[in-house]
Amino acid sequence: MATQQTIRQTPAPAAEDSTVLIPRTLTVRELADLLGDTPVSIIKTLMTNGVMADVSKTLDYGTAAIVAMDRGFDPEEAGDVVAEEEAPSTIDILGDLQDEEDDPADLRQRPPVVAVLGHVDHGKTSLLDYIRSANVAEGEAGGITQRVGAYQATANDRLITFIDTPGHAAFTEMRARGAQATDIAILVVAANDGVMPQTREAINHIQAAGVPLVVALNKMDLDNINPDRVKAALADVGVQIEEYGGDIPLVPVSATRGDGMSDLLDTLLLVADISEFSANPVRQASGVVLEAELDRRQGPRTTLLVQKGSLHQGDSVLVGQTWGRIKAMTDFRGNRIKVAGPSTPVVVLGLQDVADAGDSFRAVKSDREAKRIYEQARREREAREAQVQHSATLDALFGEISRGDVSALNLIVKTDVVGSVEALRDSLEQLSNEEVTVKVIHAAAGPVSVADVNLALASEGLIIAFSTPVEPGAERLAEQEGVEVRNYSIIYEVIEEVEAAISGLLEPVQMQVVDGHAEVLQVFPIRGLGNVAGCRSLDGSIRHDAEVHVYRGGEQIAESPISSLRRFQDSVQEVDAGQEFGVALARFDTFLAGDQLEFFHIETQSRIVEGGEIRNVSR
Repeated sequence: MATQQTIRQTPAPAAEDSTVLIPRTLTVRELADLLGDTPVSIIKTLMTNGVMADVSKTLDYGTAAIVAMDRGFDPEEAGDVVAEEEAPSTIDILGDLQDEEDDPADLRQRPPVVAVLGHVDHGKTSLLDYIRSANVAEGEAGGITQRVGAYQATANDRLITFIDTPGHAAFTEMRARGAQATDIAILVVAANDGVMPQTREAINHIQAAGVPLVVALNKMDLDNINPDRVKAALADVGVQIEEYGGDIPLVPVSATRGDGMSDLLDTLLLVADISEFSANPVRQASGVVLEAELDRRQGPRTTLLVQKGSLHQGDSVLVGQTWGRIKAMTDFRGNRIKVAGPSTPVVVLGLQDVADAGDSFRAVKSDREAKRIYEQARREREAREAQVQHSATLDALFGEISRGDVSALNLIVKTDVVGSVEALRDSLEQLSNEEVTVKVIHAAAGPVSVADVNLALASEGLIIAFSTPVEPGAERLAEQEGVEVRNYSIIYEVIEEVEAAISGLLEPVQMQVVDGHAEVLQVFPIRGLGNVAGCRSLDGSIRHDAEVHVYRGGEQIAESPISSLRRFQDSVQEVDAGQEFGVALARFDTFLAGDQLEFFHIETQSRIVEGGEIRNVSR
């Protein structure tokens, strides 16, 4: 977004009665109308000053005011965006939904929504595999579920909706969203492994969401299990199971053999009955985005979980910071459906842009209302973000580098799905240290575009393409301009290679490496050498080209290179531990018996980043 700092034009003198009122935000076309100019002329002025724009681009007041002054106008801020025809809706598209209360008489029982959480490799995906009799564990890159999905299963003639949340530490934020969208959480804990770091993270998310918890003690078919130890470990982290006097059910299961799975489903239904989950199915739909991705043929594909009301094909919806009309709707099996009631996961087509996982959605009366609310919210959002976004990216970064304040690795991150964006951004930026800053200057879902390559070129950065393609035009431009585009499908590889890139930005260091120690036994005056210290080597290996620290009474009194190293009458290259020898120093000879000598050499060491920590490596 352009800011007032971006454009530096010399304004023309203002004519009389040339005052123009400019809103806080407006489009290029609207600015052209205000100034009595053509959009093409406005775009040329903006491009001349480094601001890429089209007729629909939203400008902030500062940018528009300088363009106006360049044309002889005296701009004043109008204070409001371009007027809307209708009063503002009660819906805030930025995330706040002001929802009306339902009449209790309209409420009906709905299926419980269950999130499955747990440490990686504890069998979370295998448990869902067994429940829905489908194999999703195979084919996942790196064996890790990297996107949130939703499924429904039938138990005792009743539906249960399951949400699959990722099992890798990098997706903590997505896991938190998964817990917040659910009624009940299953915590999968392996009986042969117990409570692990991601188990504790999952417990924290469940407790923060305030949802009932059921523990599935998995892998009970193995020989090396210790259920009592796992139960005690759960108690230590605040999970009080019924067996230990608490109120949290624990069900022993084997996700591979199916042992205990029917008991687990019965327990979920019992918890649902106690909680009495209900919703009004006849109102306008609202709910949450579970996942979103950009399909090259169909456009944005969005997985929604309907929480209230019923969603119909043809409904107009506000979703996070975008909107659209439901053109097509499929259930989790891929079957086309016309209506989705409470607790139903659906995949919809028709949104204008890719939404964010965790966004709220709500159906509204018409396309006209949805578009009006969207446009109003978009302008307000861009007005707030314009100055902050610009100063936080290229300008600030170039300033820091030019001052020598920071060495930075600039990254543009593109992913196949929105749910991976935040997780990958957080994981990469956590690799920053006191010397090298990792900056994700842009992150979004979708293929790598020409705009991404231009941004990487301008910021001297590289592009991370995570399970997403590179557009042909972007690929050609990247090759032409020497912009590096790295493709990945496994998050571990991203982290490891970025650590390697950071290591390349670290300056090598000069280190003193201690070779050995000796004690002065006697002092001999030698013509031409001065005083020579007769010593005994205490440890290590002493070389003729070493440097020496001289210590007396525990304090260093001198530092000097060796000028002569002898054993008996012969000059030697090296003295081993336990041997007696004589040594003369180039810049010190006032030895006393009892002085301690420390022999060392200077070594240039490279530095690398591993696990977020800097360590030295000898060259």
